[in-house]
Amino acid sequence: MMFAVPEEVSVQTKHSLEQTLKFAETAAESAEQLFDLNIKTVKAAGGDAVRQIKALAGVKDVQELASLQTAFAQANAEKVAGYARAIYGWATEAQSEVSKLVDTQVAEINKTLAAALDKAAKSAPSGSEFAFAAVKSAMGAGRSWSYEPQIRRAEHALVRL
Repeated sequence: MMFAVPEEVSVQTKHSLEQTLKFAETAAESAEQLFDLNIKTVKAAGGDAVRQIKALAGVKDVQELASLQTAFAQANAEKVAGYARAIYGWATEAQSEVSKLVDTQVAEINKTLAAALDKAAKSAPSGSEFAFAAVKSAMGAGRSWSYEPQIRRAEHALVRL
């Protein structure tokens, strides 16, 4: 026995699958970017360490040693700060992409649900308009009380980083 799948369900399922694939692609691209950043950082740090060790091996007096240590500490601090800025940039970009995908998915779900409610309201008995209006109102309130504040809090937390 075959069951007919409503077109709305089929379209929503297809759209959800597409969004899931986009999310997976975005996550993979972000992971690749982070991996590349870390590889470049490790290579640069290794080269710096070798140069610093060679410089320290050629030290002839304590004054030169102190001068080199100060210079190395300052250079290393600048590189750590640069790495932190790069990580922040990566995290901000990744969060932005994921946020766009989530926003698109939530908007599509809300649109589909609203369309299904409208369709159900048209075939409902008279006098049930109030019930459908209440459900739509509850959906709007749920969005404004749950999803949207969570997104704002997450964005605010990333900005503080």
